[in-house]
Amino acid sequence: MPVRYCPQFPNIVSKSRQVAAYRSYLIDIKMYQILLVAVLSLSAVAGATRVHLEPGQRVEPPVNSGWRVGRRCLPDEWIVLTFALKLRNVDELEEIFRRVSTPGSLSYRQHVSLEEVQVMTKPDGHVRKAVEAWLVQEGGGDRCRATGGGDFLECIVSCGIAERLLDTEFFQYLNNNETVMRANRLYSVPSDVSPLIDFVGGTHRFPPTRRQLTKISSPEALGVTPSVLRRQYNVSDTVGKMSSNKQAVAQFLKEHFSEIDLKEFFLLFGESFTHKDSVDKIVGPNGILAGVEASLDVEYIMSLGANISTWFWGTAGLHEGQEPFLQWIMAVGNTSDAPSVFSVSYGDDEDSLSTSYMERINQEFMKLGARGISVLFASGDDGTGCNGKTFVPSFPASSPYVTAVGGTGFEGIIGNAEVGNYISGGGFSNVFSQPDYQQGAVQKFFSSATHLPDSKYFNKSGRGYPDISALSNGFLVVCNLIPLPVAGTSVYIYFLISCSLDPSLICFCFNSKQC
Repeated sequence: MPVRYCPQFPNIVSKSRQVAAYRSYLIDIKMYQILLVAVLSLSAVAGATRVHLEPGQRVEPPVNSGWRVGRRCLPDEWIVLTFALKLRNVDELEEIFRRVSTPGSLSYRQHVSLEEVQVMTKPDGHVRKAVEAWLVQEGGGDRCRATGGGDFLECIVSCGIAERLLDTEFFQYLNNNETVMRANRLYSVPSDVSPLIDFVGGTHRFPPTRRQLTKISSPEALGVTPSVLRRQYNVSDTVGKMSSNKQAVAQFLKEHFSEIDLKEFFLLFGESFTHKDSVDKIVGPNGILAGVEASLDVEYIMSLGANISTWFWGTAGLHEGQEPFLQWIMAVGNTSDAPSVFSVSYGDDEDSLSTSYMERINQEFMKLGARGISVLFASGDDGTGCNGKTFVPSFPASSPYVTAVGGTGFEGIIGNAEVGNYISGGGFSNVFSQPDYQQGAVQKFFSSATHLPDSKYFNKSGRGYPDISALSNGFLVVCNLIPLPVAGTSVYIYFLISCSLDPSLICFCFNSKQC
């Protein structure tokens, strides 16, 4: 059997590692042949041992999210379950990610292609066959499809079959006019299936609800425009010049932007720099009525990352109860011409998510980073967060494989010194250890910071975030042809966007490798 993936990384993976990986590949085949037989013979045994794949996952909707429980799902109602199949060669993937991302590395910026990542990490065929055999045995395998990379298996199943597969009960949850089906208790799978799957999507995790951006009432805080940002960060009239560059905004709130608003925004605030007048590609739906969040995101990414091809990637994710963030990362992970930089305003409390879910999402971030795709997450609007006992980090901002962006504000009037915005999210992960690339900066922070909270509230050895901060309030946005002053978590990402895409701009990074 030929070695399929190692020869494609001659400058990154050593010969000895190639041989070791090939031997591991052969062992995997044998192991999953055995597992396939085990699944067919044991999973039907009454009382077979079951395993919770996500024991730490919060089942209830987030507090104040608006989601409320309704009736139980009818046995013949259809839902979508997404099975995250175990990836191969995750250690090799992380090594490649770090080498291509670390300045000074011989492989720095020697990114690999989507095809190379897929061949290296694609779950062994026997994994998929074993999972499909289990699904068929339970009556749920006739409407399944694998993603392009074979890393996820999406299945449309009835609630009756889903409850039998996962040993749980599904209920309808409502939020205004939106509904999803979610399990009301932790799901489980047979013990002989559990080694093949990281988690099952469509069971927990509720779609994000639309949040209100802060309205600005203080006169001295008003008036942050593209020209103010360009002057503040020495961008001046510099714009993108490489036609191959692409940047994108990711939206999960069923919000839309307006090309008419965009043109009006640039008519008011875009005279001092060259820029594009329209979004080049829209992925997903985009309606007529614009939302403030989407308008803010599009108008400022196209102002700081000016003259760069921009995509708007909308993922509502409510169809048949799908998880919007999971749908987005699956789609980007299987798009060969995906933009080089994504700006994302999304997050969940770290303590509400299972470790297995977050670790698999981190693997998806590694796959993007190995391809040269940078993902920037707003650090949140809740400061450190608190559950009454400890601070509550936000994920994915707490992931070591993304760049988390925090917020500042002018001290008083525009042009004064920048100070931290009190709502800006930040802290230390309780799940992920501190990566080596930020240890020096964190040590310096602890040695110089004053008035720190009691150490019992946070994990000082965890991954610290945000990585960088920039202005985050007093922004003027045009929405439905009305100029509005707003503040929130996504307004401070766009300076870093321009740094990531154009090396001629200066990046002021606190502790991130992304710049």
